[in-house]
Amino acid sequence: MPDNSFPITLSDILSAHEEIAPVIHRTPIFTSQGINKMVNSNVFFKCENLQHVGAFKMRGTSYTISTLNDEQLSNGVCTHSSGNHAQAVAKCAQMYGIPAHIVMPRNAPAVKRQAVQGYGATIYDCSAHIEDREKTLAIVQDQTGAHFIHPYNDYRVITGQATAAKELLEEAPNLNIIVAPVGGGGLLSGTGLITSFVSPTTKVYGAEPKMVDDAFRSFHSGKLEKNTTIDTIADGLLTLLGDKTLPIIRSTAQDILTVSEASIILAMRMIWERMKLIVEPSAAVPLAAVITHPQVFKEQTVGIILSGGNVDLSKLPF
Repeated sequence: MPDNSFPITLSDILSAHEEIAPVIHRTPIFTSQGINKMVNSNVFFKCENLQHVGAFKMRGTSYTISTLNDEQLSNGVCTHSSGNHAQAVAKCAQMYGIPAHIVMPRNAPAVKRQAVQGYGATIYDCSAHIEDREKTLAIVQDQTGAHFIHPYNDYRVITGQATAAKELLEEAPNLNIIVAPVGGGGLLSGTGLITSFVSPTTKVYGAEPKMVDDAFRSFHSGKLEKNTTIDTIADGLLTLLGDKTLPIIRSTAQDILTVSEASIILAMRMIWERMKLIVEPSAAVPLAAVITHPQVFKEQTVGIILSGGNVDLSKLPF
């Protein structure tokens, strides 16, 4: 069970799910007999790549904005993101008829930048380093007075993200394990919380590229670690854990499993070829973990959250 000091209850998650139901998809859950045979597990894929804006981020963002009052919304909203959270903030701002100011790294996938622009948001460029994202955002926020919607380190965002695993557990109730990718930890911490509440015998693992393994190191050290490299194909997992997400993850997850770049590409290709689903590299990281760590998943019933499907088709790795 999670530490009772976390200000998120089962009731909070259930209320959030009811609040956002009109503006999100209840995404389907698919399985593949071919993949099951290849990994010697029974895997259920929660397809958040088919969510609005092509990612689970719509859940936490739409719930967070729903909690803001008119004064907080009066100058619009802002955030920093490599793409999926940016799209969710831009989409929700468009729905509310307010401005959105988005700080994005210059190397963000073109498909994500184009989508953010398509929702009418203003984009501010920065480098890919998290420190530069935060510095640029502080300037933008000071200039605009916009309300900051954090990509992950906010209890409201975590509450909204938990609704994806809630749906997964309702439709695939006998899971031994759930695996979610981890960057900033909003999805993984929400997944851990709802699982501990409604299916406490189900184990939760995070999956992370070895090239940006701050979550793995933070999980084991108990303090927030940083990365010395950001050279991974999984662009959606470049952010660092926060002081809200790390304690929840350490309380509710079994471990963080790291994977190679080659295994991410292999898993991504398997999903494309076997399931006919377009997923981005970050979404393939959990299946890469199943492939890489067979001792954990052998003959288990596994739920995987496919976190997003926003791919720059001009830069496919295969």
